[in-house]
Amino acid sequence: MKIYTKTGDGGTTSLADGSRVSKNNSLLHAYGTVDELNSFLGLLISEENEEFLTKTQNFLFLIGGMLATPVDKWELYYKDAPLEDFVQRTEQEIDRLQAELPPMRGFILPQGNRAIAYAHICRTVCRRSERLVVELAEQDERYRQVQKVLNRLSDFFFIFARFLHKKNNISETNCGPVK
Repeated sequence: MKIYTKTGDGGTTSLADGSRVSKNNSLLHAYGTVDELNSFLGLLISEENEEFLTKTQNFLFLIGGMLATPVDKWELYYKDAPLEDFVQRTEQEIDRLQAELPPMRGFILPQGNRAIAYAHICRTVCRRSERLVVELAEQDERYRQVQKVLNRLSDFFFIFARFLHKKNNISETNCGPVK
């Protein structure tokens, strides 16, 4: 199978159901950003290989597939997608990690080591994907559950970055006044 089809040369692409849309369509922005998040998550895993991170990568492929499918077809393909289960599992991971952390004392700069920086990149790309899905959800409520997953994941990446500070004995740098 050839990787290039030339069907997108005119600025359109196919969704999962075969329908064609502009490459500037809001669905493509959303699932493209989820794909970007998944790639950055791969970088994070290359530095810190935690089981939940790989589970998250797999789940992001499910989310990307959902976003690449017109919402009217979700009932056919994603009726049993375990979105709420993943939200709960993410919350459990957040609670587990946060139980080991000291209270926050202010805004934390996204620095420390490569893994911490990657966790913060994942957090910010996840927030961007969430904003794009919010735009979709404003037009169709069925996107709200995907929005919830991304919201919880961005919280996870923040706590995971803090956890990596503790695990690696790297002090968090709080944002202070600019001099």
